[in-house]
Amino acid sequence: MSEFTLKTRLLAALEGKPVDKVPVCSVTQTGIVELMDKVGAAWPEAHTNPELMAKLAIANYELSGLEAVRLPYCLTVLGEAMGCEINMGTKNRQPSVTASPYPKNLDGAAVPADLLQRNRIPAVLEAIKIVREKVGPDVPIIGGMEGPVTLASDLISVKSFMKWSIKKTDLFEQALDISTEAAIAYANAMVEAGADVIAIADPVASPDLMSPDTFRQFLQSRLQKFSASVNSVTVLHICGKVNAILSDMADCGFEGLSVEEKIGNAAEGKKVIGDRARLVGNISSPFTLLPGPIDKIKAEAKVALEGGIDVLAPGCGIAPMTPLENVKALVAARDEYYA
Repeated sequence: MSEFTLKTRLLAALEGKPVDKVPVCSVTQTGIVELMDKVGAAWPEAHTNPELMAKLAIANYELSGLEAVRLPYCLTVLGEAMGCEINMGTKNRQPSVTASPYPKNLDGAAVPADLLQRNRIPAVLEAIKIVREKVGPDVPIIGGMEGPVTLASDLISVKSFMKWSIKKTDLFEQALDISTEAAIAYANAMVEAGADVIAIADPVASPDLMSPDTFRQFLQSRLQKFSASVNSVTVLHICGKVNAILSDMADCGFEGLSVEEKIGNAAEGKKVIGDRARLVGNISSPFTLLPGPIDKIKAEAKVALEGGIDVLAPGCGIAPMTPLENVKALVAARDEYYA
């Protein structure tokens, strides 16, 4: 087989093509405090300063061996640009949405003409360009963002999102459509800046929050539109126990589906999705990667590899207090598996 670069291997794995070994990376957040201290790029500054954002993202690739550079570090960049109020968090706590612009109705809600010039979006796009310049053409860059479902819930508030999904479905669909349009514009801007893969995290689409029926009736078509309209390989991450919608997720058109350990064994997940999508994950971020120990991380990684995982990755965002040694163990486990 021809020689792979990190980029060609990851893209091939996500597209279901043969690879020499399973890539190991994170499609979810990668900022950890130990790296912030090592390279002098800490949150919350690294959320707004493109140089620091790039520096922290590259650090996890260079110092842990993860085979992609993934940025930024939260699910609030697009929401903020669309009018949400944000708490920027602390060194070990991610930014979060504190107030929604349209909790009562959607009067005046639209994708702003200057969306890509707003708030932190220019910083993210600039950081992607800096990363590309620093790591060269052969390392994959993963652009992360909130998915359209989660964005819609941020714009109208989770409470209204739940309520409208049952009582005001016209407003519910309007919110989803605006969010999908904004998400596509932002994703394609990241691709243009140099991202090779767009990974959306859509926690609000989880069966933990929205019923599988609502997923099929309202959410799936928006996710399909997103994946069809973004000019790159795409990955869909939905948190929680997604077994009830895993087959529906596989019909959303994303090359990769990123899942937590809660779905159970990777082999079971692979059975459900067949060749419609590739499985990414599913090493527990809070219960394995964060606390360790290293032999547990390696054991869990090898089970996922045995089960046919297509991209070995944390099941969700890496917890900021995770030790660098533990992230390295994920890479070491893959290497030992192929040794």
